[in-house]
Formats: sequence, structure tokens, C-alpha cells
Amino acid sequence: MIKFGFPKRVTLIEVGPRDGFQFESRMIPLNLKFEIVSRLIHAGLKEIQVASFVNPDKVPQMTDPEKLLAMLPQDAGVLFSGLTLNLRGVERAVQSGLTHIEISVSASDGHSRQNMGKSTKTAMKSAKEMIRLALGSGMTVRGSIQCVFGWAEEPDIPVERIAAMASDYLSWGVQDIALSDTSGMAGPVDIMERLDEILPMAGNIPLSLHLHDTYGLGLVNVMTALPFGVNRFDVSFGGMGGCPFLKNAAGNIATEDTIGLMDTLNIQTGVDMISVAECSLMMEKFLEKRLPGKRYPLLMDRTADGKKKGTG
Repeated sequence: MIKFGFPKRVTLIEVGPRDGFQFESRMIPLNLKFEIVSRLIHAGLKEIQVASFVNPDKVPQMTDPEKLLAMLPQDAGVLFSGLTLNLRGVERAVQSGLTHIEISVSASDGHSRQNMGKSTKTAMKSAKEMIRLALGSGMTVRGSIQCVFGWAEEPDIPVERIAAMASDYLSWGVQDIALSDTSGMAGPVDIMERLDEILPMAGNIPLSLHLHDTYGLGLVNVMTALPFGVNRFDVSFGGMGGCPFLKNAAGNIATEDTIGLMDTLNIQTGVDMISVAECSLMMEKFLEKRLPGKRYPLLMDRTADGKKKGTG
């Protein structure tokens, strides 16, 4: 069994500009994307996933990752990353000058066929070539596994399958492993079982969790993971995001909500909640809808009353 112990500090990986934006039907202009990312940098986030290199016909919001990357400061001390599902995406990411890429495969064969047009087995063979190209081009790579905790049509994913995929990623040289609750179906017992299996395999390779809040268990699952020593979590400002294959699936755990939780545990994040909340308010106004995050409206009310900003 893993020895328990809360980390003193966690790294929050902001994925809103990728996972959050890609599910919105109203087109987000390039200048707004740039302003949001710039504000997230100012808020203190050190890892930001800014885009995905995918077919723009399928994901219209991701038509301009190269343009956005060209606008971003390269000396801000921030690790910008992108996600891709195929070899062409890696090639585009390399050409854009990106230094860190996430290569993602679903543990659910049915989900993989819908999302990528190929079986999990075939997708993993492709991932090996993608990782080889990325590493050979001087990039660092995060190998992520989607649907680790199931999805609508396949709720029970064998932990042995997850372990085999993680083992392959590690043998291919990835610098980070991410376990993704793509549809938000995980509960605490699921988190414990997966971590108990994968953490010993990962050793010194960092492990990240990508959690959605479909059933309101996102932060519960964060709390479950913390005693295992997990200190890397994907977050999305305002709780933006979703899953195209699960009706009414919620977005990622909200950046502001996660910072708030860490504050109550005296765990440092180095990220200013109110600066992030300002981004959420900007998107709320642009999209003309309330975002799922719970804290950002309260934080905006607080600043309107003249109270002081706080950093987690």
C-alpha cells in the first residue's frame, strides 16, 4: 500500500483554454483567447494547456493554435502545452515551437472509436510513434489515459488495462502520466484503486489527475488523492469543459474552487483566486451564461465590496 501524507504544495495545470474552450458553440476570438491566457499567467499559473492540435472541422474552436502560441510570451516562466490525438498533430505542435505535448488515448475501446476513429489497441500503437517523434524533436511528453474510470457505455474499465497502458507510456519515455476521468464518473474508491496500482509503477515520474465534476465528486476525488501524495491536478477556470459522449457531463474541477480547497488545507498553490475569477467573469459575459464554478461569483462579489485579493 501507498504511504499516506498530504503534500505541502500542489501544481495546478490550467486546461481551460483547451478543454474549456473546445466545447463552446460560440466562437471565441483569438484576441480574447490571448487575453485570458495572459491573465492566467498573471494569476500565477505555471502550466497552461492552451490548445489542441486536432481536426478543426471537428473542433472549430481549435483552428488557430499556431497563431495563439506565436502571441504568447516565451520568457514568462510558464510551461505552455497542447494536446493531440494523431501524428499530424504532433508535427503541427513541433512546427509551432511548442515544447510540451500531451498524447492521449482512451482506455475504453468504444470511446476511442468514437473519439479517435480507432480501437484502443491501434491508438496505442499510434501513440508510440507520436511519442517517439515528440521526444526526437526535443519536446517533453505527457502520456494521458482517458476514461480511466469508465464512460457511459463502458462503466467498468479493468484496472489491469489502465496499468498496461501506463506501463507502455513509461517504457516509451514520457515525463508525466495523467489519469483522466473524462466523463466524471469516478468516486473515492475508484481513485484509491487506480492510484494504488499506478503510483508504484510511476515511481519518480509525476502523476496528474484530470477530474470532471459531473456528479459533484470532483473535489471529493481531489481530497481522496491528496493523502496518496498526488500533487498535480488539471483545473479549468470557472469549471469550463465537458465530455461530448456523455449527456450533461460537467466541466473540469474549477480552478478557483480547487484553490479554495487547498487554502482550507494549508496547501500552497501560488495562484491568485481572484485573478482567475476575473477570467471566469470575462467568459461568463462573453458567452452570456453562468459557468459551473462555485467560487468565482462569490469572489467577484467580495472584490466589489472592496475586500482584498488572496493567493493560495
